Amino acid sequence: MARLIGEPTLGRPATTVASIVGAVTAPSDDDGPRRPTVADLSLRLSGRLAIVEPLAAEHEPGLIEAATDPAMFQWMPVDMTSSDALRRWLAATLEAGRAGREIPFALLDARTGAVVGSTRFLELRFEHLRAEIGWTWLARPAWSTGINVDSKLMLLDRAFGPAGLRRVEFKTDARNERSRGALLALGTQFEGIFRKHMVVRDGGPRDSAYYSIIDDEWPALRERLQRRVDDHLARLRAA
Repeated sequence: MARLIGEPTLGRPATTVASIVGAVTAPSDDDGPRRPTVADLSLRLSGRLAIVEPLAAEHEPGLIEAATDPAMFQWMPVDMTSSDALRRWLAATLEAGRAGREIPFALLDARTGAVVGSTRFLELRFEHLRAEIGWTWLARPAWSTGINVDSKLMLLDRAFGPAGLRRVEFKTDARNERSRGALLALGTQFEGIFRKHMVVRDGGPRDSAYYSIIDDEWPALRERLQRRVDDHLARLRAA
């Protein structure tokens, strides 16, 4: 179970998107469901394998250290293996957070406290009680460690629990077999291919594969992800 931490922890970044933006609330109807806010999704979450904390400029050194393998960014809009490219990405990401368009996070290894990647909520359509989780990348040494599973567990639990979302969606390049396999293993439902959905770095077209989880499915999926985290912890103890 994730722990919500309201105050900055000693040694942790204090200047965050959440502290700048505050609550960005969509207009609500008196008779409709409560509308989520950016603040509902911006808290620091601490799990057994991962820590998810609002992205801040102070994360830059750790992100630069983590973003060393070009293969990590093969299917992403930006190759962040150069320090300049990562700084540009970080500045743009923090600006999107300050504007309330997205809610970006740094991903940390709970055992060491090291920054190992990033993820975010985007496509915030709170009037429809939905959002997307995307822009996820992890340093190669963090692959298959359970950090991705634990971070998704915490983000989805926050989304479907206190925030009250009804749908969380994911998309990836249709050619990215690793990402598509990970999304299916997460328990998402494949919804189809958006053809020529995006323009990629070389100017060519990208087909996007879409997946989703809805609130009705979450209780069973939550137990499934908790068991996967348990399995990862058991392997760590046995190593």
